[in-house]
Amino acid sequence: MDPVGLFIPCYVDQLYPAVGLATARVLERLGVPVEFPEGQTCCGQPMANAGAVSAAAPVARHHLDVFERYGQVVCPSGSCTAMVRHHYADILPEDPRVETVGGRTYELCEFITDVLGVRRIAGTFRKRVGLHQSCHGLRELRLGSGSERMIEPWNKVHSLLATLEGIELVELTRADECCGFGGIFSVDESAVSGAMGRDRVADHAKAGAEVVTAVDMSCLMHLEGIARRGRSPLQFLHVAQVLDTAMSASAAPSGAAA
Repeated sequence: MDPVGLFIPCYVDQLYPAVGLATARVLERLGVPVEFPEGQTCCGQPMANAGAVSAAAPVARHHLDVFERYGQVVCPSGSCTAMVRHHYADILPEDPRVETVGGRTYELCEFITDVLGVRRIAGTFRKRVGLHQSCHGLRELRLGSGSERMIEPWNKVHSLLATLEGIELVELTRADECCGFGGIFSVDESAVSGAMGRDRVADHAKAGAEVVTAVDMSCLMHLEGIARRGRSPLQFLHVAQVLDTAMSASAAPSGAAA
């Protein structure tokens, strides 16, 4: 198998590098060789969301320059994956690489389930876990069915996590409600953003979660800040960290500390 290009969002690279490392380890344990192209930068999403499309264009073009040589690109972020796959066409409408690179860029859990065809992760994670459904992953990447759709519910991330030994996925009152982060929204509408985040933290706490996980560290960053200010004991881990921890425990020698 050819190496996949590891696309790490800029805020993960700068603030949560452990998430990028966990992503690489999970992929490697699944037999996927990984390359991290050091020339990568921001995908341009913050500028595009702020309406600065012309400023986002050279950043998006650079992203295509860096990743066009990879047959598959994997990213531990639903929002950044959605940016490349669905919104580069608005920024670089004349660049043919938008369709090709976007079409082979995957969120981590999506890649594991849809490309690798993995249905079960061998690992142990003995915690009560609340799964936060990030809006981009749910609505744009269709990682789950969404509660507004009148169909049999399904969720790729939930199904993958549920295969871990010892995990208890708690049932939330509002399972796919926005956390309120929304990038620049949390700055321009901080009061609304904060209220939405407090609602989500309270929902996880009421459900008895010990750990809150998601495919987007940006959502977890927002929720963790709110939880810490409210002195909540909730722990926040990206789904890559949960999978990495679980797989590490499974790989530990008999009698060794997991």
